[in-house]
Amino acid sequence: MKTEILPSLLAADFGRLADEILRAEASGAEALHLDIMDAHFVPNLSFGPDVVALAAKVAPGFYRNVHLMMTRPDLYLEPFAKAGAQTIQIHVEADCDVHAELKRIRAMGLKNAIVINPETPVDHLFPYLDEIDEALVMTVHPGYGGQAFIAECLPKVTELRKRRPALDIMVDGGVNAETAVQAAKAGANQFVAGSYLFRQPDMKAAVEAMRAEVSA
Repeated sequence: MKTEILPSLLAADFGRLADEILRAEASGAEALHLDIMDAHFVPNLSFGPDVVALAAKVAPGFYRNVHLMMTRPDLYLEPFAKAGAQTIQIHVEADCDVHAELKRIRAMGLKNAIVINPETPVDHLFPYLDEIDEALVMTVHPGYGGQAFIAECLPKVTELRKRRPALDIMVDGGVNAETAVQAAKAGANQFVAGSYLFRQPDMKAAVEAMRAEVSA
C-alpha cells in the first residue's frame, strides 16, 4: 500500500498562495489537498474553483485532491472538475444522492472518495465501499485548521482496512509526526497535514520524516 503525504493548502499563507503551492510541490509530497468549505456544512468559508485552477496553473504536475465540505456538493462537481480537480471527495453526510454523485465523479474521468465526520458511525460508509477509490476519515470536526487530533476516530480506519484491504484510506485533522504514526498503525496510508507542514521552515525534511515514520 503506497504511503502518500498531502499538505493542506488551508494552512498556507493566503497572501502567497502561488509560492505556497510551489513550496508544497517541492517538498516531495504526493498531492496537494484543497479544502473547500461552504459556510453551511461547516462553520467556515475557504475558497472556490479559482484556487484549484491556480494550483493547476502554477504546479500542473502536482496532483490535486479536492475535499468538498459542502451541503450540496452535487451542485459544484463540474466547476471543480473543470478547474483541475483530479480526485473529488464528498461527505457521506451531504444532502444529495451520494451513490449518484460518486458515479458522476468517475464519469468525469476523476477519482472519487467518500468522507466521514467524527460523529458519524463507520457503518454509514459500508454501502459505498464498492464504489469508491478512497475513503477519508476526519480526525477533527471539519471547518478549521489547527485542531487537536481525535484518536477515537481511528477504529473507523481499522474497520475500513479490515473490510477493504486494498482501499486507499486517508486521515485529515490534527495530523503531525506523532499522530500520523497512530493513524498508520490503525491502517491509514494517506495523511493530510496542514498546520504541521506549512509551519515548518523545511517542509521537504518534514515530509520525508513523516513518510519514514509512517512507513516503518
